[in-house]
Amino acid sequence: MSLLSFIFSTKGGFHKTSGILLLARLVFGLLLANHGLEKFMNFSAMSAQFPDPLSIGNELSMGMAVFGELVCSLAVVAGLFTRLAIIPIIFTMIIAFFVVHGGSIAEGELAFAYLAVYVLLFLAGPGKFSFDAFIESKLEAKENNGLR
Repeated sequence: MSLLSFIFSTKGGFHKTSGILLLARLVFGLLLANHGLEKFMNFSAMSAQFPDPLSIGNELSMGMAVFGELVCSLAVVAGLFTRLAIIPIIFTMIIAFFVVHGGSIAEGELAFAYLAVYVLLFLAGPGKFSFDAFIESKLEAKENNGLR
């Protein structure tokens, strides 16, 4: 492969793209899950001062953040119900960036970065290397067998 064909190549192939999506799911999913795990492990200590931007109570706000950051991130890592799991994450990052940090990049840069990555993952989907792809292939095979 020449340098020019590498620079200007638009032929990534399905496997290459799926590998990149897997890597993105693993890296960003585990990073965000780490934030959620920290909140979960220190729930009682942190919940009293956790922001309550939706006026639903500090504990419930933190519980929703833990769900989005920990539970949903682990589903994204596995590629299981990926697009559904990303919705609470996007919601959490919208609240974190726009409400808690006032839309300020200086204060909410990390929330904005997660928001951007998860919106892109939502649009792209989990890729071939995911439980979603496995489930989809089984459903398609069952559907095709039913047509014969």
